[in-house]
Amino acid sequence: MASEILIVTEAELRQTVHLDETAIAVVEEAFVALAGGNVVMPPILSMELAEANGEVDVKTAYIPGFEGFAIKVSPGFFDNPKLGLASLNGLMILFSAKTGLVQALFLDNGYLTDIRTAAAGAVAARHLAPERVETAGVMGTGVQARLQMQAAHLVRPFERLLVWGRDQAKAEHCAKELAELLGIDVRAETNPEKLVARSQLVVTTTPAREPVLKSQWLHPGLHVTAMGSDQAGKNEIDPKAIFEADLYVADRVSQTELLGELRSAIEAGFWKKDTPPELGAIASGAVAGRRSEDDITICDLTGTGAQDTAIATHVYFLLKDSDAGTRIEA
Repeated sequence: MASEILIVTEAELRQTVHLDETAIAVVEEAFVALAGGNVVMPPILSMELAEANGEVDVKTAYIPGFEGFAIKVSPGFFDNPKLGLASLNGLMILFSAKTGLVQALFLDNGYLTDIRTAAAGAVAARHLAPERVETAGVMGTGVQARLQMQAAHLVRPFERLLVWGRDQAKAEHCAKELAELLGIDVRAETNPEKLVARSQLVVTTTPAREPVLKSQWLHPGLHVTAMGSDQAGKNEIDPKAIFEADLYVADRVSQTELLGELRSAIEAGFWKKDTPPELGAIASGAVAGRRSEDDITICDLTGTGAQDTAIATHVYFLLKDSDAGTRIEA
């Protein structure tokens, strides 16, 4: 008996799947499940291709209770813009958790990864940022800078936003776009220290290999979400800041020890505390998050296969009975 496979392009996905409260809830459910201990999630297969200025990550996870599981292949080739091509692309394959048969192929070029990554930032902000955020800041000017701020605004509707980037023209362009998207006061800030000082919520979205946020800039009532470090050589946050924060939270400790900001703190000799809590344990209520409005909190997001399975399963059930995509017999 033949099985049907749904094939969906990026353009079709963009028409149907959006960064909204539903997407955030789906990703939060994945984090809670991950904290429960029954998720099967192997280490990330990560390959750096120095000669091509590229990298490839492969992520997957099986979540009990979910009807499918995804395998996501995510290449990033950073000289592509010189050729008129996008830096990031990739796809997700969704398999049945009952039979192992392929259910869907999402040719998303990284779009679903962008959505689930931004949703994870919203989960972090919801559980770790102060209840009242007047000013937010974003460091970086790319796709995630825009999406992370849209996601954060859904859970912490701030009134002002500051944008910093190494390229001032890009920062100003990003600020203009976010002002139109969010309908609030958004300005490009030339000084990253001032951005942090004026913000209660800061998200770092850069591929930096040297810290862009210094430990001496931390102040009471600040939450930082760092999502740019997903390779062993990357580092956005001053390692000392991880130690000095009142609470450091990992999306997955075993990953942040190898790929995230925790790795840099360990290597620098600053991390001497016990095993840090994971975001899922805080989202579930098993571990306390922010204890006071004056706490300094940092969340380290390296991206998990559980998020990919969650978003891919969500998308499949959005589309399986629709006219979207192409169906083939296999």
